Amino acid sequence: MTGADVLLLALGAVAVGAGVLVVTTKHLVRAGLYLVVCLGALAGDFLVLSAELVAWVQVLIYVGAVVVLLLFAVMLTRAPIGASDDLDRPGWPAALIGGGAGLGLTALLVDAYRWSTVTLPSAGTAERLGEQIFQSWVLPFEVLSVLLLSALVGAIVLSRPDIGRAAPQRDRTAGDLVDSETGGRR
Repeated sequence: MTGADVLLLALGAVAVGAGVLVVTTKHLVRAGLYLVVCLGALAGDFLVLSAELVAWVQVLIYVGAVVVLLLFAVMLTRAPIGASDDLDRPGWPAALIGGGAGLGLTALLVDAYRWSTVTLPSAGTAERLGEQIFQSWVLPFEVLSVLLLSALVGAIVLSRPDIGRAAPQRDRTAGDLVDSETGGRR
Protein backbone atom coordinates (compact mmCIF):
# COMPACT_ATOMS: atom_id res chain seq x y z
CA MET A 1 0.00 0.00 0.00
CA THR A 2 1.52 3.28 -1.11
CA GLY A 3 1.31 6.70 0.49
CA ALA A 4 -1.19 7.80 -2.16
CA ASP A 5 -3.44 4.87 -1.22
CA VAL A 6 -3.31 5.80 2.46
CA LEU A 7 -4.07 9.46 1.66
CA LEU A 8 -6.92 8.44 -0.62
CA LEU A 9 -8.44 6.25 2.11
CA ALA A 10 -7.99 8.95 4.75
CA LEU A 11 -9.66 11.60 2.59
CA GLY A 12 -12.41 9.13 1.73
CA ALA A 13 -13.01 8.49 5.44
CA VAL A 14 -13.20 12.25 6.08
CA ALA A 15 -15.69 12.62 3.19
CA VAL A 16 -17.88 9.77 4.45
CA GLY A 17 -17.73 11.05 8.05
CA ALA A 18 -18.66 14.58 7.01
CA GLY A 19 -21.43 13.19 4.80
CA VAL A 20 -22.88 11.30 7.75
CA LEU A 21 -22.73 14.49 9.82
CA VAL A 22 -24.56 16.39 7.05
CA VAL A 23 -27.57 14.11 7.27
CA THR A 24 -27.57 13.53 11.04
CA THR A 25 -27.09 17.02 12.46
CA LYS A 26 -30.08 19.01 13.70
CA HIS A 27 -28.45 22.36 12.85
CA LEU A 28 -29.14 23.41 9.27
CA VAL A 29 -26.19 25.80 9.00
CA ARG A 30 -23.81 23.23 10.46
CA ALA A 31 -25.08 20.75 7.85
CA GLY A 32 -24.03 23.23 5.16
CA LEU A 33 -20.59 23.60 6.73
CA TYR A 34 -20.16 19.82 7.02
CA LEU A 35 -21.05 19.68 3.32
CA VAL A 36 -18.10 22.03 2.66
CA VAL A 37 -15.80 19.58 4.50
CA CYS A 38 -17.21 16.62 2.55
CA LEU A 39 -16.82 18.30 -0.82
CA GLY A 40 -13.34 19.54 0.12
CA ALA A 41 -12.29 15.99 0.97
CA LEU A 42 -13.61 14.83 -2.40
CA ALA A 43 -11.55 17.56 -4.07
CA GLY A 44 -8.54 16.23 -2.16
CA ASP A 45 -9.31 12.75 -3.51
CA PHE A 46 -9.31 14.16 -7.03
CA LEU A 47 -5.93 15.79 -6.38
CA VAL A 48 -4.49 12.48 -5.19
CA LEU A 49 -5.79 10.85 -8.38
CA SER A 50 -3.99 13.54 -10.46
CA ALA A 51 -7.22 15.12 -11.69
CA GLU A 52 -6.29 18.70 -10.82
CA LEU A 53 -8.84 20.35 -13.11
CA VAL A 54 -11.71 18.33 -11.67
CA ALA A 55 -10.50 19.10 -8.13
CA TRP A 56 -10.44 22.85 -8.69
CA VAL A 57 -13.77 22.80 -10.49
CA GLN A 58 -15.13 20.90 -7.48
CA VAL A 59 -13.82 23.59 -5.14
CA LEU A 60 -14.96 26.54 -7.24
CA ILE A 61 -18.40 25.32 -8.26
CA TYR A 62 -19.59 23.09 -5.47
CA VAL A 63 -17.82 24.51 -2.44
CA GLY A 64 -17.70 28.09 -3.67
CA ALA A 65 -21.07 28.47 -5.32
CA VAL A 66 -23.56 25.75 -4.45
CA VAL A 67 -22.89 25.74 -0.69
CA VAL A 68 -22.94 29.54 -0.59
CA LEU A 69 -26.26 29.48 -2.48
CA LEU A 70 -27.58 26.92 0.02
CA LEU A 71 -26.55 29.07 2.99
CA PHE A 72 -28.08 32.20 1.40
CA ALA A 73 -31.31 30.29 0.77
CA VAL A 74 -31.37 29.24 4.43
CA MET A 75 -30.86 32.83 5.52
CA LEU A 76 -33.38 34.30 3.08
CA THR A 77 -36.17 31.89 3.97
CA ARG A 78 -35.66 32.58 7.67
CA ALA A 79 -35.16 28.90 8.42
CA PRO A 80 -34.25 28.06 12.01
CA ILE A 81 -30.54 28.59 12.60
CA GLY A 82 -30.21 26.55 15.79
CA ALA A 83 -31.36 23.03 16.58
CA SER A 84 -34.75 22.35 15.05
CA ASP A 85 -37.29 20.18 16.82
CA ASP A 86 -38.94 19.13 13.58
CA LEU A 87 -35.73 17.40 12.48
CA ASP A 88 -35.79 14.78 15.26
CA ARG A 89 -37.44 12.00 13.31
CA PRO A 90 -36.15 8.48 13.91
CA GLY A 91 -33.10 7.86 11.77
CA TRP A 92 -33.17 4.08 11.61
CA PRO A 93 -35.40 3.81 8.50
CA ALA A 94 -33.10 6.09 6.51
CA ALA A 95 -30.02 4.28 7.83
CA LEU A 96 -31.54 0.93 6.90
CA ILE A 97 -32.43 2.07 3.37
CA GLY A 98 -29.07 3.82 2.84
CA GLY A 99 -27.09 0.88 4.20
CA GLY A 100 -29.05 -1.59 2.09
CA ALA A 101 -28.56 0.52 -1.03
CA GLY A 102 -24.83 0.82 -0.30
CA LEU A 103 -24.41 -2.92 0.23
CA GLY A 104 -26.46 -3.66 -2.88
CA LEU A 105 -24.33 -1.33 -5.03
CA THR A 106 -21.14 -2.80 -3.58
CA ALA A 107 -22.29 -6.34 -4.36
CA LEU A 108 -23.30 -5.24 -7.87
CA LEU A 109 -19.90 -3.68 -8.59
CA VAL A 110 -17.96 -6.60 -7.14
CA ASP A 111 -20.04 -9.01 -9.22
CA ALA A 112 -19.64 -6.91 -12.37
CA TYR A 113 -15.86 -6.45 -12.22
CA ARG A 114 -14.77 -9.47 -10.12
CA TRP A 115 -11.74 -7.47 -8.91
CA SER A 116 -10.32 -7.39 -12.42
CA THR A 117 -8.10 -4.63 -13.68
CA VAL A 118 -9.55 -2.10 -16.07
CA THR A 119 -7.49 -0.42 -18.75
CA LEU A 120 -7.85 3.33 -18.61
CA PRO A 121 -8.02 5.59 -21.66
CA SER A 122 -5.39 8.25 -22.20
CA ALA A 123 -5.61 11.24 -19.91
CA GLY A 124 -7.72 14.11 -21.16
CA THR A 125 -6.67 17.71 -21.31
CA ALA A 126 -8.41 20.86 -20.19
CA GLU A 127 -8.71 21.86 -23.85
CA ARG A 128 -10.63 18.69 -24.76
CA LEU A 129 -12.84 19.06 -21.71
CA GLY A 130 -13.59 22.69 -22.60
CA GLU A 131 -14.48 21.72 -26.15
CA GLN A 132 -16.93 19.09 -24.89
CA ILE A 133 -18.54 21.43 -22.37
CA PHE A 134 -18.96 24.38 -24.70
CA GLN A 135 -20.03 22.37 -27.75
CA SER A 136 -22.17 19.52 -26.43
CA TRP A 137 -23.22 20.61 -22.96
CA VAL A 138 -24.05 24.32 -23.31
CA LEU A 139 -27.83 23.91 -23.13
CA PRO A 140 -27.87 21.81 -19.90
CA PHE A 141 -25.56 24.34 -18.19
CA GLU A 142 -27.79 27.24 -19.23
CA VAL A 143 -30.93 25.40 -18.08
CA LEU A 144 -29.27 24.73 -14.74
CA SER A 145 -28.29 28.38 -14.34
CA VAL A 146 -31.88 29.50 -15.04
CA LEU A 147 -33.15 26.90 -12.55
CA LEU A 148 -30.78 28.13 -9.82
CA LEU A 149 -31.69 31.74 -10.52
CA SER A 150 -35.42 30.97 -10.30
CA ALA A 151 -34.84 29.09 -7.03
CA LEU A 152 -33.06 32.11 -5.58
CA VAL A 153 -35.82 34.49 -6.72
CA GLY A 154 -38.41 32.10 -5.29
CA ALA A 155 -36.60 32.04 -1.94
CA ILE A 156 -36.59 35.83 -1.85
CA VAL A 157 -40.31 36.01 -2.66
CA LEU A 158 -41.16 33.38 -0.04
CA SER A 159 -39.06 35.10 2.61
CA ARG A 160 -40.66 38.52 2.05
CA PRO A 161 -44.42 38.30 2.65
CA ASP A 162 -44.74 42.05 2.11
CA ILE A 163 -43.88 41.79 -1.60
CA GLY A 164 -46.97 42.30 -3.74
CA ARG A 165 -49.09 43.82 -0.97
CA ALA A 166 -50.07 47.46 -0.94
CA ALA A 167 -48.03 49.61 1.41
CA PRO A 168 -49.88 50.95 4.46
CA GLN A 169 -51.00 54.57 4.08
CA ARG A 170 -50.89 57.21 6.79
CA ASP A 171 -54.08 58.78 8.02
CA ARG A 172 -53.23 62.48 7.93
CA THR A 173 -55.59 63.44 10.75
CA ALA A 174 -54.61 60.85 13.35
CA GLY A 175 -51.08 59.94 12.18
CA ASP A 176 -51.90 56.23 12.35
CA LEU A 177 -51.16 53.59 9.77
CA VAL A 178 -54.23 52.47 7.84
CA ASP A 179 -54.34 49.03 6.27
CA SER A 180 -55.36 49.59 2.64
CA GLU A 181 -57.05 46.17 2.37
CA THR A 182 -59.29 46.31 5.45
CA GLY A 183 -59.41 50.05 6.09
CA GLY A 184 -58.66 49.46 9.77
CA ARG A 185 -56.09 51.28 11.86
CA ARG A 186 -52.93 49.56 13.00
